[in-house]
Amino acid sequence: MAVLALRPNLNRMPSDLTDRELLARVLRSDERGWTELIRRFRGLIFRCITKVTGKYAASASTTDVDDVYAEVLYSLLRDDMRKLRLYNPNRGTKLGTWIGMISVNAAYDYLRSAGRRPVLDRVEGCPDPHEDCDRTPLDNLIEKERWDSFNELLGELSDKDRTFVDLYYARGMETDAVAEEMEISLKTVYSKKHKIRAHLRRCLDRQSGDSAIADLAAAGA
Repeated sequence: MAVLALRPNLNRMPSDLTDRELLARVLRSDERGWTELIRRFRGLIFRCITKVTGKYAASASTTDVDDVYAEVLYSLLRDDMRKLRLYNPNRGTKLGTWIGMISVNAAYDYLRSAGRRPVLDRVEGCPDPHEDCDRTPLDNLIEKERWDSFNELLGELSDKDRTFVDLYYARGMETDAVAEEMEISLKTVYSKKHKIRAHLRRCLDRQSGDSAIADLAAAGA
């Protein structure tokens, strides 16, 4: 991995390291590097979390935000820092953008687990957690490529299954509302949900390393 190839001078102050050099030190379990990583990206993480909680859970408390922040830190450390190791600077994405995406996903997961399912704006779109977070045109292009690739997978679904994805995932409708809208039983709703997720998982597992979404299967594991 390109990041691991960097071997920063351990005598340099962590604050003087580039993001890639800092990550290389963090992945070697350097405690000072980890401390600097958190210092450098703490504000970004909180901005991304509050952007989600503020938009989809107006009643979210400071405790909620702190809980999500703790989950983000845990997810960065979990499984030998697997999510940090998935970061590939060769795709042109900044490390801050990658950590921001992890933070946004953690916030959505928290709201879902708390029974406050976020209503995504569009299945073709993507929540923009990176406004005012050093987002570049290249970041936007990479994100567009990822969503174009994902939508190709959705194109393999039947019309009814795409309608289900739109209602359940994009609009955030509850299962009973989806059943009523599609005129199907609750049992069929749950069946469709599991079938579609299994199909997408199989499709993601087949993605090559050059695919813009090849990392999603591993990141979601």
